[in-house]
Amino acid sequence: MSDVNQTQRDRLMSDLNAIVGEAEGLLRATAGSAGEGAAELRAKVQDSLDRAKRNLLDLQEAAVEKAKAAGRATDAYVHEKPWQSIGLAAGIGLLLGMLITRR
Repeated sequence: MSDVNQTQRDRLMSDLNAIVGEAEGLLRATAGSAGEGAAELRAKVQDSLDRAKRNLLDLQEAAVEKAKAAGRATDAYVHEKPWQSIGLAAGIGLLLGMLITRR
């Protein structure tokens, strides 16, 4: 998973959590509003918020599991091929060093 995709997912998760929090605050603020229509609407919104929270938790758990799997795969590769890993890390370090010194 690329860093850009992960950053976008993190931003989306943060935004969705903020929206859910704001919607919950709105529900609390309008809890005293009278009328059957208002109560029905609050119930529907609350159901939608509960579903959104569950989906966010599922998405977060999936993202954590993917990150763990990537870490395990990387760890296994490094243990299976230590010299190739060292060479790859040295090459990346050299490339980054060259890019940094150009500036």
